[in-house]
Amino acid sequence: MTPKSLQSPSRLPEMDPAIWSRLPEELLEHVLSCLPLKTFLNLRSTCKHFKSLMFSPSFMSKHTTRGSPFSSFLLLSHPQFYQQFPLYDSIIGSWRHLALSLSFLPPVTGSNGSPSCSLLSSSNGLFCFSLPSSNSFLVCNFLAKSSRIVEFPSYPFSFESLAFVSMPFGYKIFVLCSKFSSNSVFVYDSKVHSWQKFDLFEPILGDNYRQEGVFFNGSLYFTTSEPFSIVRFDLESGRWERLDNELPGDLTFVRLVSDGENKLYLIGGVGRNGISRSMKLWELGDGRNCIEVESLPEMMCKKFFSVCYHNYERVYCFWHQGMICICCYTWPEILYCKVSRRTWHWLPKCPSLPEKWSCGFRWFSFVPELYATV
Repeated sequence: MTPKSLQSPSRLPEMDPAIWSRLPEELLEHVLSCLPLKTFLNLRSTCKHFKSLMFSPSFMSKHTTRGSPFSSFLLLSHPQFYQQFPLYDSIIGSWRHLALSLSFLPPVTGSNGSPSCSLLSSSNGLFCFSLPSSNSFLVCNFLAKSSRIVEFPSYPFSFESLAFVSMPFGYKIFVLCSKFSSNSVFVYDSKVHSWQKFDLFEPILGDNYRQEGVFFNGSLYFTTSEPFSIVRFDLESGRWERLDNELPGDLTFVRLVSDGENKLYLIGGVGRNGISRSMKLWELGDGRNCIEVESLPEMMCKKFFSVCYHNYERVYCFWHQGMICICCYTWPEILYCKVSRRTWHWLPKCPSLPEKWSCGFRWFSFVPELYATV
């Protein structure tokens, strides 16, 4: 008789269901979280429990700590999706059959008794809303179902631009105000739960102060109106500085995007007399020169400029998981560039959007982060 220890290694013992069915749930989640993402996605159809793990905060946080995010989404905010936010899964490349909701938050009502809030910005799993009826901002983490009210720094309070920046140990809210505040900047620091005021941004920004700043290396970067230039605001010192970058010629509009680490990109239209004939992507290399990365293909370029009607104030950009997303408030699709591959694509419009849709499309990057604190 051959001892069990000498039996052929090719014959593996069968898994006893009576034993494995009693495996504690937390151990099963730990094992599954070690699988490559593609492998786990193939397992979702085997049982309802595996599919439900896609929305389990504990499971998603375990997977995230092992490398790339388990799930990442492009979130759509639109007036016809009142208080609901459809999600496009950028990892599996399709729209989800669910939408985020504000139902877990305390009721927020306007003067007429209806809910009143608008989504302004997102950063590393956190979202910032404006609550005009209560003179405050709302910062929330959808995954952790946590939120915090941040009161406006003064009353009455009106602002033209907001930038929301998530830090390793908190976040900052940057607000540009030109009314009731003598052209001032207010910065809220969540670590000390207080606002700080800085003055005089108009001379350096000109009339281009309605844009959202781009966070890069501890500062917020902005572009000025023509003649185009780049300025930055240091979030710690409150100092403004105009950079001496040599920007490309014949620009009709410019936008900035940061990858959140060590690269700053410039997207711009190229043409004459305010009419763009092409659109290009540059990398701001040594902080002075622009290195051309890619040009938008001609047919895609014609489509994009036709849907924004050459009104470039409607165009905005942001970074999402290796993609530069270029959007227009009047159009339901996203034009995006996969930077590593240098390829351009259109993201399809949301299938639940009504046939007769209105303007007001706001897109946001959403990478769920359980431990992002509010």
